[in-house]
Amino acid sequence: MTHEVFNRLRDAYTTGVTKPLAWRRGQLNALCRMITENKQAIIDAVAADLGKPASETLLMEIDLVLSEANFVRRRMRWWSARHPKPMHWLLQPAVGWTINEPKGVVLIISPWNYPVLLSLEPMVDAIAAGNAVCLKPSELSPHISHLTAELIERYMDTSAIAVVEGGPEETTDLLAEPFDHIFYTGGGRVGRIVMKAASENLTPVTLELGGKSPCFVDGTVPLAATARRIAWGKFTNAGQTCVAPDYVLATPDVAQVLAERIALAVTEFYGEDPQASHSFARIINERHFDRLSRLLPQEGDADDPAGQIVCGGQTDRVDRYIAPTVLFGTSPDAPVMGEEIFGPILPVIVVQDAREAIEFINARSRPLAAYVFSRNPKTRGVFERDVNAGAIGYSLPLGHLISSRLPFGGTGESGMGAYHGKEGFRVFSHKKTVISKPLFPDTLQFIYPPFNDLRQKLIAIIGKLV
Repeated sequence: MTHEVFNRLRDAYTTGVTKPLAWRRGQLNALCRMITENKQAIIDAVAADLGKPASETLLMEIDLVLSEANFVRRRMRWWSARHPKPMHWLLQPAVGWTINEPKGVVLIISPWNYPVLLSLEPMVDAIAAGNAVCLKPSELSPHISHLTAELIERYMDTSAIAVVEGGPEETTDLLAEPFDHIFYTGGGRVGRIVMKAASENLTPVTLELGGKSPCFVDGTVPLAATARRIAWGKFTNAGQTCVAPDYVLATPDVAQVLAERIALAVTEFYGEDPQASHSFARIINERHFDRLSRLLPQEGDADDPAGQIVCGGQTDRVDRYIAPTVLFGTSPDAPVMGEEIFGPILPVIVVQDAREAIEFINARSRPLAAYVFSRNPKTRGVFERDVNAGAIGYSLPLGHLISSRLPFGGTGESGMGAYHGKEGFRVFSHKKTVISKPLFPDTLQFIYPPFNDLRQKLIAIIGKLV
């Protein structure tokens, strides 16, 4: 089936149907209409898969896709236009320009944690660039996967836009096809598989992966406001966010108090019993629940390297619930520090100063984001200069995920390539160079062979002028 889908999309792209701006605009309008007219169904489907609160789905998924579509729709005419470039004097008279053309048929493989945002936002960019699109949503969020496939069938041009549902077998079959670009969001293990498969067809890839995004806090900031920001960034979607603060590095003068303030923020957000809160999501499935449960400190073990529980720690496998948990005194060698947590567990580790924090971060794989809570401009400057991360956020987690004006992407093991707004348009486009020089007057005749004495002298003079 995947081969037939690819051939259908290739045939549509070959006819040129996706290239006119009118088609692109029409599909973006249809996508916005699809989302707007089916908001409640989308919210219900995401809740069925993730237990995600309606407000989170609306704010962090639906509204962001609509914002991206409106942003690129107003600008894609300019991005698609010819952009003149000055010509080398040796070529004069001549003119040159660049033009962004679509790459062709692109594959978007999306994850389960933000199943609307991370499916449709890259699709918006791919459509704006004029591509035919195949979307492969995650099988781990089946309700929204089925709904997305159904809605796209109803609202979009299915000759050039398709959804392929299924699991690893369907993904493997799709990766065997000679797509013109593959856009993958997910974990590093599968990212390597995607990149290896893409190499067979020399298909370029964008990999939006993850990593342990650190958060540094020193004594120059108000701790109550800092704690609320960190708690919001961490526990949104039950911590299942690729750029959520993974752990906190805090200086000795604030570390213990900060951990307690984050615990207070948890109660402020979710009440005394977060399991009863309608504002707290659930873990996607039992496998991830079991993985996260193993990262928690063992009850009664005061020497557990995971540290002491400041708040949370409760679990309910039937409900796929893990309480928003803050740990203090976590060892850098604890299992919770050995992998991206991707759940509602937040270790707080004491470091002496910003320099020790930077060394701690740079000794590990490059994160997708790093967050700094400090009013000291020197501290901010040294983080910006020395920390290798996909993005830096001062006093604000998740912020760069929200803006269409800021590129979003990783570095090293946290990914390659970026998207959002103009960067998204670019990643799904090929910048083609065009040059035109009239045949008369033929100013190149002075450098044509044969290279007699006169022409050699002319070429020598040209060499000195370059």
